[in-house]
Amino acid sequence: MSRTHPPGHPSGDPSRAKSVSDVLVVGGGIIGLVTAWRAAQRGFGVAVVDPEPGGGAARVAAGMLAAVTELHHGEQTLLGLNLASARRYPRFAAELTEATGRDLGYRRCGTLAVALDADDRALLRELHILQRRSGLDSEWLSGRECRRLEPMLAPGVRGGLRVDGDHQIDPRRLTDALLTACERAGVVFHRTRAERLTVVRERAAGVTTADGGALAAGQVVLAAGSLSGRLAGVPDAVLPPVRPVKGQVLRLTVPPRYAPFLSRTVRAVVRGSHVYLVPRENGELVVGATSEELGWDTTVTAGGVYELLRDAHELAPGITELPLTETRAGLRPASPDNAPLLGPTALEGLSLATGHYRNGVLLTPVTGDVLAHSLATGELPEEARAFTPLRFGTGAESAQTTERFV
Repeated sequence: MSRTHPPGHPSGDPSRAKSVSDVLVVGGGIIGLVTAWRAAQRGFGVAVVDPEPGGGAARVAAGMLAAVTELHHGEQTLLGLNLASARRYPRFAAELTEATGRDLGYRRCGTLAVALDADDRALLRELHILQRRSGLDSEWLSGRECRRLEPMLAPGVRGGLRVDGDHQIDPRRLTDALLTACERAGVVFHRTRAERLTVVRERAAGVTTADGGALAAGQVVLAAGSLSGRLAGVPDAVLPPVRPVKGQVLRLTVPPRYAPFLSRTVRAVVRGSHVYLVPRENGELVVGATSEELGWDTTVTAGGVYELLRDAHELAPGITELPLTETRAGLRPASPDNAPLLGPTALEGLSLATGHYRNGVLLTPVTGDVLAHSLATGELPEEARAFTPLRFGTGAESAQTTERFV
């Protein structure tokens, strides 16, 4: 495959660098991997620097592709990007499976969002109104109709929303497939930690690494999830404003005698806390997720496990009979407006792909396409312009852009 060298490629002596590439992606999680894969398909020579490629928040995520049921008031701009990515998913999954031979666990099973008391029912009704005003397809069901669809639901379910357009995927399988796709596309992996961004003549030119090496590149993409704001050497004016939000998740196994426990994703608000149950075809049942502002702590706590099981039991009482096979905690990368930062920064040669918060898995296809386009042309496509990192600048135009999310 031919390799292109974009304008501004470092002109220093490459023999002094450990590696020289057209595009260097800092971070080998799901977002970094899809960026690297799509960039390699464009003909760039691509490298990824990460001590454990394929790790990150996606290893903990449930994999709900829930553009409709994840809609929140004030996030209508983000809805457009979420829907654009959801539309890409069938073709994206098919392409990735063809490229790697891996099953991604992609299911068009739909979502049922239910209410367990009068207050939750009122909130769900408000969500239904917002969905309809936004032109989304969702159907209001009575409690009896919900239980007819999912017999394992508690008798006290008061009503719900059926959304057939929300799907799911197994994020671990997706991550493994993206690793394979990157390797087959010629992406080079440096299994070490990026320590500091290298800036040469006011342009990002690579990174230095924890093992004392230097990786030079024509363009650098910072896609390190919640760690994106901690890379040394990034000027304060372009440092991404992302923070970690802890989420604890449980995995259970549905024995054959209980199958099928659920036929689709079920989610609810129980006493103000969100809970979801995501059934996999392989018998796994994912229960999540807490949302905790606790900095960098990734401890699985007894309280977190208890709260998830308590709320899940109120939703589907039979869940307490299932074997508990895994407890995990991860860190979602959240931005001030809960939307991603995509594309070029004010520092020439440095782009961002971070801040996806609740929607990292959902936004994987569109992020790869947007970053590949941006790396090749220097511009964001129309659908992603509202998510430029420049919206967090100090100018009036940036402030107006941020206001649209609040």
